[in-house]
Amino acid sequence: MPNSAVAVMIARRLVVAGSIAFVAWLIVAFQLFFNVPVNTPHRTDAVIMLGGASSERLPVAEKLKSDLGIPVLAVSHTGTPGNVSADELCNTLPRPDPSLVCLTLDENDTRGEARAIGKLVAEKGWGSVTVVTSRYHQIRAGTLISQCTTADVQMFASDPELSAGQWLRRFAIETGGLLDALLRPECDSR
Repeated sequence: MPNSAVAVMIARRLVVAGSIAFVAWLIVAFQLFFNVPVNTPHRTDAVIMLGGASSERLPVAEKLKSDLGIPVLAVSHTGTPGNVSADELCNTLPRPDPSLVCLTLDENDTRGEARAIGKLVAEKGWGSVTVVTSRYHQIRAGTLISQCTTADVQMFASDPELSAGQWLRRFAIETGGLLDALLRPECDSR
């Protein structure tokens, strides 16, 4: 068999193997980040809205607080473009307001939020919290937050409106982030 025929055969096998690996990853990513289980919310000590996509997440967090009679809403105060409605809430409500906690983060990322939530839960003595984030972000955020607190963490998803390309991008980002969260735990509370 000539060298060029062998090279073509190897290339074809690599393409087939790569395609199979991509489809397998896509199925797993779909299950982890899109087809997440819908939790039935129950009353907790506080509802916490993670930063970013606040126009999608804040109404869900406020509705849970109201519907379940949860006494405290905590929101990440990030000063970023995706967090405008949460930042406005923190900037406009009269302070102090015991029913609103604005989390200022040392880092504007999920790891920074997990550390801040762990400190807040310990400071307030909460035994349980409901955390609201986008559907695609639930697994990674829940993993990191659970690494930083011994409180019962109930994750609740808001539903983003994303195109197929945006979902594919989120799948890639969340896959890397979840692997990172599992390989490099954030806190040592457990």
